[in-house]
Amino acid sequence: MLRSLFSGISGLRSHQTMLDVTGNNIANVNTTGFKSSQIQFQDTLSQMLQNAGAAQTGAGAGGTNPAQVGLGVRVAGITTNFTQGASQLTGRSTDMMIQGDGFFVVRKGAETFYTRAGSFDFDATGQMVLPGDGALVQGWAAVNGVIDTNGPVSDLRVPAGSVMAAVASTGATYEGNLASDAATGTVIERTIDLYDATGAARELSLTFTKSATGWSLDASDGTTTVTPGAMTFAADGSLTSPTTFAVGGVTVDISTLTGFAGLDTVKAKTQDGQAAGVLQSFALGADGTITGSFSNGLKQTIGRLAMGSFTNPAGLAKAGGSLFSTSVNSGDAQIGAAGTGGRGTLAGGALEMSNVDLSSEFTNLIVAQRGFQANSRVITTSDEVLQELVNLKR
Repeated sequence: MLRSLFSGISGLRSHQTMLDVTGNNIANVNTTGFKSSQIQFQDTLSQMLQNAGAAQTGAGAGGTNPAQVGLGVRVAGITTNFTQGASQLTGRSTDMMIQGDGFFVVRKGAETFYTRAGSFDFDATGQMVLPGDGALVQGWAAVNGVIDTNGPVSDLRVPAGSVMAAVASTGATYEGNLASDAATGTVIERTIDLYDATGAARELSLTFTKSATGWSLDASDGTTTVTPGAMTFAADGSLTSPTTFAVGGVTVDISTLTGFAGLDTVKAKTQDGQAAGVLQSFALGADGTITGSFSNGLKQTIGRLAMGSFTNPAGLAKAGGSLFSTSVNSGDAQIGAAGTGGRGTLAGGALEMSNVDLSSEFTNLIVAQRGFQANSRVITTSDEVLQELVNLKR
């Protein structure tokens, strides 16, 4: 048989594969987080008809080049293109887009996969999942608002009705200025809420009274009343005594109060207790941190999304469902937080669209079609030559 016949067949097969790759790219033009593929061809083994010959200086003969006939084409590889896709704003708090390198980490059964598709949902148990197959998103859970990104990752969970525990108040701080030239008899009262271990609130009230000799102070939390007494200020207006005192087990710090003339700005600044609260909403930050808003008016970190990066992302294997799995040529995943170790940042309320370029793909369709047609003509011509050969014997 003619070598050209088999060369044409190999061309048909290779260009059919090119059509398959191009068709898959076009089919996924609107797939979230999809990465297009590109095909590369290379020639196959060439048959040696005549070896190269060295120059014969003494004999007066020059060298000769090798004579070879190629035996066709084959697919050298199909490479995934990991360029950034365009962003699409969705407004959903659970949609996340990676800006830069990296992958979200998800778990299906005992297997770990990686994806660029950040369209997440929550199931009935509060687990963060992918919508298509329920793969569990991986990250780090916060313990009392603190996240250890050096620990192992686990399934991220934001259970509805999560409760922020109450914290008993142990300290309170007041700041501002008491006017040294205030009229005798002036009374200033400033209050702040304190909490016990169950989250029950009580009011701490500080009463400042101006006398002819200066300011005096009384404090009460509704149960306990203390009288720190007269307040003294240095020549530069700073408070010298009392600077701290205790009321019902709570240490009150007033050391930053000043005694300048003409200003009455004293106020309650902070206290370190809190009432119990239930989770009402949450938001995802650019570093993947999930911050919950609770009914007590406070916010607390709930968890943080994990991201994986690879030495050779093109070595990842597509596993379906917009997921990738590791291979021997991708290297192991380097797990860490967004924005660290070369991993990209996250944008909430947006998704990364497919990076398929339709203009390039339609051009590839034309190239593949013409290549297929040209190789079919090679087969037709080879067949005609064989037919002429058969017709020699009539």
